[in-house]
Amino acid sequence: MQRVPELARQLYDRFEPVHAVTYFAPEARAAMDNLGYRGFWMGYFAARSAPLGPVAPEVVTALFYNFAPARVAKALPAAWEIAGPQVALRAREESAVAALRRYGVSDDENVCTAAQLAGSAARRAGMDGRALFAANLALPWPTDPVAALWHATTLLREYRGDGHVAALVAAGISGRESNVLHCAAGTVPQDYIKRTRHYDDAEWRACELGLAGRGLLTDAGSLTPAGRDLKDHVETTTDALALHAFDGLGDAEMEALVGALTPIARTVIAGGDMPAVTPMSLRRDF
Repeated sequence: MQRVPELARQLYDRFEPVHAVTYFAPEARAAMDNLGYRGFWMGYFAARSAPLGPVAPEVVTALFYNFAPARVAKALPAAWEIAGPQVALRAREESAVAALRRYGVSDDENVCTAAQLAGSAARRAGMDGRALFAANLALPWPTDPVAALWHATTLLREYRGDGHVAALVAAGISGRESNVLHCAAGTVPQDYIKRTRHYDDAEWRACELGLAGRGLLTDAGSLTPAGRDLKDHVETTTDALALHAFDGLGDAEMEALVGALTPIARTVIAGGDMPAVTPMSLRRDF
Protein backbone atom coordinates (compact mmCIF):
# COMPACT_ATOMS: atom_id res chain seq x y z
CA MET A 1 0.00 0.00 0.00
CA GLN A 2 1.41 3.37 -1.05
CA ARG A 3 1.38 5.91 1.76
CA VAL A 4 0.41 8.88 -0.44
CA PRO A 5 -1.82 11.87 0.46
CA GLU A 6 -4.69 10.45 -1.60
CA LEU A 7 -4.90 7.54 0.86
CA ALA A 8 -5.64 9.97 3.69
CA ARG A 9 -8.51 11.40 1.66
CA GLN A 10 -9.90 7.91 1.02
CA LEU A 11 -9.88 7.22 4.73
CA TYR A 12 -11.44 10.59 5.53
CA ASP A 13 -14.36 9.94 3.20
CA ARG A 14 -15.00 6.73 5.13
CA PHE A 15 -14.52 7.78 8.76
CA GLU A 16 -16.01 11.27 8.61
CA PRO A 17 -19.62 10.11 8.02
CA VAL A 18 -19.42 7.99 11.17
CA HIS A 19 -18.29 10.95 13.25
CA ALA A 20 -20.59 13.47 11.55
CA VAL A 21 -23.83 11.92 12.79
CA THR A 22 -23.29 14.11 15.84
CA TYR A 23 -24.03 17.14 13.65
CA PHE A 24 -26.79 15.84 11.39
CA ALA A 25 -28.73 13.04 13.09
CA PRO A 26 -32.02 14.01 14.76
CA GLU A 27 -30.96 12.08 17.87
CA ALA A 28 -28.01 14.45 18.30
CA ARG A 29 -30.10 17.59 17.90
CA ALA A 30 -32.73 16.23 20.30
CA ALA A 31 -30.06 15.39 22.88
CA MET A 32 -28.70 18.94 22.85
CA ASP A 33 -32.21 20.42 22.97
CA ASN A 34 -33.09 18.17 25.91
CA LEU A 35 -30.12 19.56 27.83
CA GLY A 36 -31.61 23.01 27.39
CA TYR A 37 -29.15 24.42 24.87
CA ARG A 38 -30.78 27.14 22.80
CA GLY A 39 -30.64 26.36 19.09
CA PHE A 40 -28.36 24.26 16.92
CA TRP A 41 -25.25 26.41 17.25
CA MET A 42 -25.18 26.52 21.04
CA GLY A 43 -25.40 22.72 21.01
CA TYR A 44 -22.73 22.46 18.31
CA PHE A 45 -20.17 24.64 20.05
CA ALA A 46 -20.88 23.12 23.46
CA ALA A 47 -20.69 19.49 22.32
CA ARG A 48 -17.65 19.83 20.09
CA SER A 49 -15.67 21.96 22.55
CA ALA A 50 -16.69 19.95 25.63
CA PRO A 51 -13.49 17.82 25.59
CA LEU A 52 -11.56 21.06 26.24
CA GLY A 53 -13.57 21.88 29.36
CA PRO A 54 -15.18 25.30 29.95
CA VAL A 55 -12.53 27.33 28.10
CA ALA A 56 -13.03 30.91 26.95
CA PRO A 57 -14.81 31.46 23.62
CA GLU A 58 -11.60 32.91 22.21
CA VAL A 59 -9.95 29.51 22.60
CA VAL A 60 -12.78 27.78 20.75
CA THR A 61 -12.73 30.40 18.01
CA ALA A 62 -9.00 29.88 17.56
CA LEU A 63 -9.20 26.08 17.41
CA PHE A 64 -12.36 25.76 15.30
CA TYR A 65 -10.79 28.45 13.10
CA ASN A 66 -13.43 29.45 10.55
CA PHE A 67 -16.37 30.56 12.68
CA ALA A 68 -17.37 34.14 13.44
CA PRO A 69 -16.08 35.11 16.91
CA ALA A 70 -19.43 36.71 17.76
CA ARG A 71 -21.26 33.46 16.97
CA VAL A 72 -19.00 31.46 19.30
CA ALA A 73 -19.31 34.10 22.04
CA LYS A 74 -23.10 33.94 21.77
CA ALA A 75 -23.00 30.22 22.62
CA LEU A 76 -20.14 30.08 25.12
CA PRO A 77 -19.84 30.32 28.09
CA ALA A 78 -23.64 30.64 28.31
CA ALA A 79 -24.02 26.95 27.43
CA TRP A 80 -22.07 25.91 30.53
CA GLU A 81 -24.57 27.68 32.76
CA ILE A 82 -27.23 25.36 31.30
CA ALA A 83 -25.33 22.05 31.19
CA GLY A 84 -21.62 21.48 31.81
CA PRO A 85 -19.05 19.82 29.57
CA GLN A 86 -19.32 16.35 31.14
CA VAL A 87 -23.08 16.29 30.57
CA ALA A 88 -22.61 17.47 26.99
CA LEU A 89 -20.00 14.78 26.35
CA ARG A 90 -22.30 12.03 27.57
CA ALA A 91 -25.20 13.30 25.47
CA ARG A 92 -22.98 13.66 22.41
CA GLU A 93 -21.73 10.07 22.56
CA GLU A 94 -25.03 8.46 23.49
CA SER A 95 -26.96 10.24 20.73
CA ALA A 96 -24.33 9.39 18.11
CA VAL A 97 -24.46 5.72 19.06
CA ALA A 98 -28.28 5.74 18.97
CA ALA A 99 -28.23 7.19 15.45
CA LEU A 100 -25.61 4.71 14.22
CA ARG A 101 -27.57 1.78 15.59
CA ARG A 102 -30.76 3.09 13.96
CA TYR A 103 -28.99 3.02 10.59
CA GLY A 104 -28.08 -0.62 11.16
CA VAL A 105 -24.53 -0.26 12.46
CA SER A 106 -24.17 -3.06 15.01
CA ASP A 107 -21.53 -4.97 16.96
CA ASP A 108 -20.54 -7.01 13.92
CA GLU A 109 -17.11 -8.03 12.70
CA ASN A 110 -16.68 -4.94 10.51
CA VAL A 111 -17.46 -2.58 13.37
CA CYS A 112 -15.19 -4.42 15.81
CA THR A 113 -12.34 -4.47 13.27
CA ALA A 114 -12.76 -0.81 12.35
CA ALA A 115 -13.00 0.25 15.99
CA GLN A 116 -9.93 -1.73 16.95
CA LEU A 117 -7.75 -0.52 14.06
CA ALA A 118 -8.92 3.10 14.09
CA GLY A 119 -8.50 3.15 17.85
CA SER A 120 -5.02 1.68 17.62
CA ALA A 121 -4.03 4.31 15.06
CA ALA A 122 -5.41 7.16 17.16
CA ARG A 123 -3.75 5.99 20.37
CA ARG A 124 -0.36 5.88 18.67
CA ALA A 125 -0.67 9.18 16.80
CA GLY A 126 1.42 12.13 17.90
CA MET A 127 -0.29 14.96 19.79
CA ASP A 128 2.16 17.74 18.93
CA GLY A 129 0.29 20.88 17.91
CA ARG A 130 -3.07 19.07 17.78
CA ALA A 131 -5.13 20.50 20.63
CA LEU A 132 -8.60 19.24 19.66
CA PHE A 133 -7.26 15.79 18.94
CA ALA A 134 -5.42 15.71 22.26
CA ALA A 135 -8.48 16.89 24.21
CA ASN A 136 -10.56 14.05 22.74
CA LEU A 137 -7.76 11.54 23.26
CA ALA A 138 -7.77 12.36 26.98
CA LEU A 139 -11.40 11.21 27.30
CA PRO A 140 -12.24 7.73 28.63
CA TRP A 141 -12.34 5.09 25.89
CA PRO A 142 -15.82 3.57 25.41
CA THR A 143 -16.25 -0.18 25.84
CA ASP A 144 -19.29 -0.53 23.58
CA PRO A 145 -18.01 -1.39 20.06
CA VAL A 146 -20.20 1.15 18.23
CA ALA A 147 -19.31 3.85 20.74
CA ALA A 148 -15.62 2.94 20.43
CA LEU A 149 -15.86 3.23 16.64
CA TRP A 150 -17.54 6.63 16.88
CA HIS A 151 -14.94 7.83 19.39
CA ALA A 152 -12.05 6.62 17.20
CA THR A 153 -13.46 8.34 14.12
CA THR A 154 -13.91 11.51 16.14
CA LEU A 155 -10.23 11.39 17.09
CA LEU A 156 -9.15 10.86 13.48
CA ARG A 157 -11.42 13.66 12.36
CA GLU A 158 -10.04 16.18 14.85
CA TYR A 159 -6.48 15.06 14.09
CA ARG A 160 -7.08 15.87 10.44
CA GLY A 161 -8.81 19.13 11.33
CA ASP A 162 -5.93 20.32 13.49
CA GLY A 163 -3.58 19.64 10.59
CA HIS A 164 -5.84 21.50 8.17
CA VAL A 165 -5.75 24.56 10.42
CA ALA A 166 -1.95 24.33 10.55
CA ALA A 167 -1.80 24.19 6.73
CA LEU A 168 -4.03 27.26 6.43
CA VAL A 169 -2.02 29.21 9.01
CA ALA A 170 1.22 28.35 7.21
CA ALA A 171 -0.32 29.52 3.93
CA GLY A 172 -1.37 32.82 5.49
CA ILE A 173 -5.11 32.19 5.11
CA SER A 174 -7.23 33.33 8.04
CA GLY A 175 -10.18 31.34 9.27
CA ARG A 176 -12.71 33.71 7.74
CA GLU A 177 -10.77 33.85 4.47
CA SER A 178 -10.63 30.05 4.31
CA ASN A 179 -14.40 29.80 3.81
CA VAL A 180 -14.28 32.30 0.96
CA LEU A 181 -11.42 30.43 -0.68
CA HIS A 182 -13.32 27.16 -0.25
CA CYS A 183 -16.34 28.57 -2.09
CA ALA A 184 -14.21 30.14 -4.84
CA ALA A 185 -12.85 26.65 -5.57
CA GLY A 186 -16.40 25.58 -6.42
CA THR A 187 -16.57 23.13 -3.54
CA VAL A 188 -19.66 24.49 -1.78
CA PRO A 189 -22.24 27.16 -2.70
CA GLN A 190 -21.55 30.66 -1.47
CA ASP A 191 -25.02 31.21 -0.01
CA TYR A 192 -24.69 28.00 2.02
CA ILE A 193 -21.36 29.00 3.57
CA LYS A 194 -22.47 32.59 4.19
CA ARG A 195 -25.48 31.27 6.08
CA THR A 196 -23.82 28.44 8.03
CA ARG A 197 -20.66 30.40 8.87
CA HIS A 198 -22.48 33.66 9.57
CA TYR A 199 -21.20 36.28 7.12
CA ASP A 200 -22.89 39.48 6.12
CA ASP A 201 -22.24 40.81 2.63
CA ALA A 202 -19.70 43.37 3.87
CA GLU A 203 -17.49 40.82 5.65
CA TRP A 204 -17.65 38.42 2.72
CA ARG A 205 -16.65 41.14 0.28
CA ALA A 206 -13.84 42.32 2.55
CA CYS A 207 -12.40 38.78 2.56
CA GLU A 208 -12.70 38.60 -1.22
CA LEU A 209 -10.88 41.92 -1.63
CA GLY A 210 -8.15 40.85 0.78
CA LEU A 211 -7.56 37.63 -1.16
CA ALA A 212 -7.74 39.49 -4.48
CA GLY A 213 -5.12 41.93 -3.24
CA ARG A 214 -2.76 38.98 -2.80
CA GLY A 215 -3.45 37.70 -6.28
CA LEU A 216 -5.49 34.70 -5.13
CA LEU A 217 -8.92 35.80 -6.37
CA THR A 218 -10.11 37.81 -9.33
CA ASP A 219 -12.15 40.95 -8.72
CA ALA A 220 -15.24 38.84 -9.44
CA GLY A 221 -14.33 36.40 -6.66
CA SER A 222 -13.09 33.40 -8.65
CA LEU A 223 -9.74 31.68 -8.14
CA THR A 224 -6.72 32.91 -10.05
CA PRO A 225 -4.09 30.36 -11.11
CA ALA A 226 -2.12 31.35 -7.99
CA GLY A 227 -5.23 30.89 -5.89
CA ARG A 228 -5.84 27.46 -7.38
CA ASP A 229 -2.24 26.46 -6.67
CA LEU A 230 -2.50 27.63 -3.08
CA LYS A 231 -5.81 25.85 -2.52
CA ASP A 232 -4.39 22.63 -3.96
CA HIS A 233 -1.29 23.02 -1.78
CA VAL A 234 -3.40 23.43 1.38
CA GLU A 235 -5.47 20.34 0.57
CA THR A 236 -2.44 18.21 -0.31
CA THR A 237 -0.66 19.35 2.84
CA THR A 238 -3.76 18.54 4.90
CA ASP A 239 -3.85 15.03 3.45
CA ALA A 240 -0.13 14.52 3.99
CA LEU A 241 -0.38 15.62 7.63
CA ALA A 242 -3.50 13.53 8.22
CA LEU A 243 -1.79 10.41 6.93
CA HIS A 244 0.56 10.47 9.92
CA ALA A 245 -2.35 9.42 12.12
CA PHE A 246 -1.90 5.95 10.63
CA ASP A 247 1.85 5.63 11.05
CA GLY A 248 1.29 3.02 13.75
CA LEU A 249 -0.58 0.66 11.42
CA GLY A 250 1.05 -1.76 8.99
CA ASP A 251 -0.02 -2.04 5.36
CA ALA A 252 -2.21 -5.08 5.99
CA GLU A 253 -3.91 -3.26 8.87
CA MET A 254 -4.47 -0.20 6.66
CA GLU A 255 -6.10 -2.36 4.00
CA ALA A 256 -8.26 -4.02 6.65
CA LEU A 257 -9.30 -0.63 8.04
CA VAL A 258 -10.35 0.68 4.62
CA GLY A 259 -12.18 -2.56 3.96
CA ALA A 260 -14.05 -2.44 7.27
CA LEU A 261 -14.91 1.25 7.15
CA THR A 262 -16.27 1.22 3.59
CA PRO A 263 -19.52 -0.70 4.22
CA ILE A 264 -20.03 1.12 7.52
CA ALA A 265 -19.77 4.51 5.82
CA ARG A 266 -22.15 3.37 3.08
CA THR A 267 -24.65 2.29 5.72
CA VAL A 268 -24.41 5.64 7.50
CA ILE A 269 -24.80 7.63 4.28
CA ALA A 270 -27.76 5.45 3.26
CA GLY A 271 -29.36 6.38 6.60
CA GLY A 272 -30.29 9.66 4.96
CA ASP A 273 -29.37 12.19 7.64
CA MET A 274 -26.22 13.43 5.88
CA PRO A 275 -27.21 16.48 3.78
CA ALA A 276 -26.32 16.56 0.09
CA VAL A 277 -24.23 19.70 0.74
CA THR A 278 -21.90 19.93 3.73
CA PRO A 279 -18.84 22.05 4.51
CA MET A 280 -16.79 18.83 4.60
CA SER A 281 -17.28 18.15 0.85
CA LEU A 282 -17.38 14.40 1.35
CA ARG A 283 -17.11 12.03 -1.59
CA ARG A 284 -19.81 9.39 -1.62
CA ASP A 285 -18.93 7.41 -4.76
CA PHE A 286 -16.98 4.59 -3.16
